[in-house]
Amino acid sequence: MEFIDIGANLGHESFNHDLDAVLDRARAAQVAQLVLTGASVDGARRALEIASTRPGFLFATAGLHPHHAADFNGETEDAFLDLLKAPEMVAVGETGLDYFRDLSPRTAQIFAFERHLEWAHRLDKPLFLHQRDAHDDFFACLKAVRDQVGDVVVHCFTDERRALFDYLDLDCHIGITGWICDERRGRHLLELVPHIPANRLLIETDAPYLMPRDLPTKSSHRRNEPMYLAHIAAAIARARQEPLERLAATTTENARRFFRLPVTN
Repeated sequence: MEFIDIGANLGHESFNHDLDAVLDRARAAQVAQLVLTGASVDGARRALEIASTRPGFLFATAGLHPHHAADFNGETEDAFLDLLKAPEMVAVGETGLDYFRDLSPRTAQIFAFERHLEWAHRLDKPLFLHQRDAHDDFFACLKAVRDQVGDVVVHCFTDERRALFDYLDLDCHIGITGWICDERRGRHLLELVPHIPANRLLIETDAPYLMPRDLPTKSSHRRNEPMYLAHIAAAIARARQEPLERLAATTTENARRFFRLPVTN
């Protein structure tokens, strides 16, 4: 049995002192491959730097998180397009819209998002997308170009039923995190994940964020790690009433197809 974590922020400073140990623990916990999220120019550079240390195991994405959309300009665009040429770069993103915090003006978020959609079309790369409290604008932007871009994943899905079915209608993949393990905020996901078609489901930790609240033993580091992916997968499998082995095989196949990852031994 093996798993693929499609979204981990291992360039985060909390991993600076023990990154190799984190990666070794992930391997020991049956994580076969990892996609490292790049959400800024510096973050994407760091993700690429890390990915290059373990070829075939680590991969990366490059994009500007909507929190930073106010910083988007021609210089940042050129930097991202250059980074996306690297063979380890398997997707455009993290990009999208976030109206929950509104850390960048909404007009700037939409502009940057639309530019990323154009990159994905031009580079023939899948999209790794973020949406929080911005469904209507996000859906409108994506729907307008859906026939021009390839595979899309709405990562860290935490929204409601209408949003889920809107994204499925656009043939999007859905990324589920440890949010499903949160008895305070994630209970609705237990009812929604059975509606995700098997070939559209992807799993992720979003480490170091969103550590599952129901872990039997809390991490001494007080952060999420890729080694907890199997725990998240087990919660999803229970909600879908399917064997964990089958969910692991399906989501691994989905991730390899989506990101065009090599099969590992």
